[in-house]
Amino acid sequence: MLSYRHSYHAGNYADVLKHTILIHILEHFKKKEKPFCYVDTHAGAGAYSLQSEQAEKTQEYQQGIAQLWQQTDLPDCVQSYVEQIKRANQDDALTHYLGSPMIAKQCLRPQDQLKLYELHNTEIELLKTAMQRDKRIQIFHEDGFKHCIGLMPPQQRRGIVLIDPSYEIKTEYQQVVETLEQLYKRFATGTFVLWYPVVDRERIDLLEHKLKKSSIKNIQLFELAQSADSNEQGMTASGMIVINPPWTLKAQMQEALPYLAKHLGLNKAGSFRIEQLKDE
Repeated sequence: MLSYRHSYHAGNYADVLKHTILIHILEHFKKKEKPFCYVDTHAGAGAYSLQSEQAEKTQEYQQGIAQLWQQTDLPDCVQSYVEQIKRANQDDALTHYLGSPMIAKQCLRPQDQLKLYELHNTEIELLKTAMQRDKRIQIFHEDGFKHCIGLMPPQQRRGIVLIDPSYEIKTEYQQVVETLEQLYKRFATGTFVLWYPVVDRERIDLLEHKLKKSSIKNIQLFELAQSADSNEQGMTASGMIVINPPWTLKAQMQEALPYLAKHLGLNKAGSFRIEQLKDE
């Protein structure tokens, strides 16, 4: 299949949640001098123009990053996120958005490593251009689901894995659980981050159930809804499931998610969830 292009959705409310959490995790890892390895299983193009035909067609960023761009009362972790995106823009004009790989690169220290996977033939070339040549970064035109498992445990013994598929293929809801179980089995102290869309609530309920029944411990869930669940076509919410999260993450999200639900929700219908799915 591989028809998904994130350029249509860059900077939307789901990206706000995903990247706010990702940046907090990356900054937490940097508090220790020891190096870490960041792995992105579905890297995409790395960076996006919000003036592109795709972004202009959907305008999804208008109800995402654009709603926060000029705010002066942002919660700390949301402020950190907006500051990262502003580094890709000039004169306070919102024209570009950073994907997870470029955000990770901006957070990277000389001793850290990035390993990026992307299967889409067009996206992989854009990703290589965006990353430029950097000895700390390896880019693979391969299936991140399959190949990330073999990287565990990383040489650094400190690692973050972001799993962010498009879920175009419905079996990916099952595949993400199987992948997380294998990653955890090989590297139980790693931090694993899973993004999911809420298009069909039953699929997410099943995903949560399988994780609760798994051998994985210390699982937190953070969800941001733009509108109430619906049987109509389209994503109403998205979430992040974090295994072995930083101890600071939950408190930060308790501050950030009410703010994001208020400012990014449609017709005052925004809402959020914070849940400890499994204890340590």
